[in-house]
Amino acid sequence: MENHSALIANNDAFLRDLQLFCLVARRASFVTASTEMGISPSHVSKRIAMLEASLGVKLFARTTRRVSITSDGEAAFQWAQKILEDVQGMADAFASRASGPRGLLRIATSFRLGRNHVSPILSLLRKQYPDLELWLELLDRRADMVAENFDIDIRVGDVQEPHLIAHRITESVRILCAAPDYIARRGAPKHLTELAQHDCLLFRGRDDRFGVWRLTGPHGDESVKLTGPMASNHTDIVLQWAHAGHGILMASVWDVAESLRTGALVRVLPNYRQQADVLAVTSTRASSSAKIRVCVDFLKEQLTSGPFALVTQGVGGV
Repeated sequence: MENHSALIANNDAFLRDLQLFCLVARRASFVTASTEMGISPSHVSKRIAMLEASLGVKLFARTTRRVSITSDGEAAFQWAQKILEDVQGMADAFASRASGPRGLLRIATSFRLGRNHVSPILSLLRKQYPDLELWLELLDRRADMVAENFDIDIRVGDVQEPHLIAHRITESVRILCAAPDYIARRGAPKHLTELAQHDCLLFRGRDDRFGVWRLTGPHGDESVKLTGPMASNHTDIVLQWAHAGHGILMASVWDVAESLRTGALVRVLPNYRQQADVLAVTSTRASSSAKIRVCVDFLKEQLTSGPFALVTQGVGGV
């Protein structure tokens, strides 16, 4: 019995060290990891050194300025993630049978989708499942789910990463629209190619020089390259500029539904659209987690028919 207890204790310590190791690897910093864990940097260094000794490899190369993971550390990181996910998955499965889903869920999504829809829905989820811990991070970029350790990414558009699984929440499209005073001032384009002569408001990363809009219209898939006088990496800003009459915007129909209803924005080139379904994205291993399945199912139900649902049909001719 004593040997069994010691084994359990040793395994618990080993799993905690693996968690700490993964955090250091993601943050590339003992200090940052110590802050997040609420322990001293010296204790982090000690535990990592003990893990290195037990594995017989050097996990990190340390200098006075930074910590970088070694090639052995990269391999250990992949193993550690799988071990921790498997252990958590087993715990989730049996905990859910006994008392419903519990534990931490890390969720990423965009600013407007998160603030207006996902965050109030997670409030409802927490009331229904009080043993869940929820962390919601709003990003105006594509989340790196593995490197940033997210369980679910609520995103719009296709999934390109082969190691991720897309769970469709609802079908949707992006459409073109502008303020009525812009149309009165500049006229409405008659064909997609005419957008190159219009002021188009672009959502793009800071390193992107050009924007390309690809849409489906009467003649199939078409694209047009745009430069645009105004661009931002924040969707709220681009939408504000559209309302102020600065140009033509491409946005998800659910994001401009209210503006179209009130007439603050009007459709441009209504025969053109871009498919942009709303997806809950998970990693292949995380998809088997009971708490993640519960959360994805709840989000799908609420985003399609709940009080904070996305309006994707019957708006502006869609």
